[in-house]
Amino acid sequence: MSAREDSALSRRIEACRAEGRPALVGYLPAGYPTVEESVAAAVALGRNGADVIEIGIPYSDPVMDGPVIQAATTESLANGFHVSDVFTVVRAVAEQTDAVPVVMTYWNPVLQTGVDEFARRLSAAGGAGIITPDLIPDEAGEWFAASEEHGLDRIFLVAPSTTRERMDMTVHAASGFLYAVSVMGVTGARDRVSSAAEDVVARARAAGAQRVCVGLGVSTREHVLEIGRYADGVIVGTALVRALGEGGPEAVGRLTAQLAGRE
Repeated sequence: MSAREDSALSRRIEACRAEGRPALVGYLPAGYPTVEESVAAAVALGRNGADVIEIGIPYSDPVMDGPVIQAATTESLANGFHVSDVFTVVRAVAEQTDAVPVVMTYWNPVLQTGVDEFARRLSAAGGAGIITPDLIPDEAGEWFAASEEHGLDRIFLVAPSTTRERMDMTVHAASGFLYAVSVMGVTGARDRVSSAAEDVVARARAAGAQRVCVGLGVSTREHVLEIGRYADGVIVGTALVRALGEGGPEAVGRLTAQLAGRE
């Protein structure tokens, strides 16, 4: 993928592969419902079986998020979330669990902070990289420079609609892992995993991707096992956010243990 093959993120996913299982990647938004509770929930994720934790930055115009995550991020913003709070959550994950923390964010909050400044602060907090759903490699020059400078992975997205040319470009621009979106549309837990997921992973591998994680629609242990047959990691978001909203950090811990096969 890139020169950053030996990052903490790539090593963790490779370690999971060596154990014969997919990496479990959990998503939660920072600041939901409060910063303190989002810290507790993220730590519960890491202590109950998540290998990688995506900490989302709430954003006022989320183009990819489904209704559950939109409602959570809206509440977080209403409760006074600041972008700097994401580093508090990342640091807690890095210091209190053995999970690898990354940030998932639309690009505007990074631009507003300053790309190099954001990268510096994320690295200092123990973060491993950034997932950028609305940033494409051909517009990411400043991020390439900052990620190399501060030792961060660049996690780009591919989807069923991704052309072969764009797949090649994205695979070679990404590091850590490639985020494969399994369905066209917004996030949300679904009863069954889209059959398009396996095809996207196969196309990514054909383009040279070494680690591919699948997200959008995963909500059960059965989904984890199904996707784990062909992908290197399984990303769970909406189901965890719903658990947090309904039962607090303890419910996040219980669901994570179930998804990880610990219960």
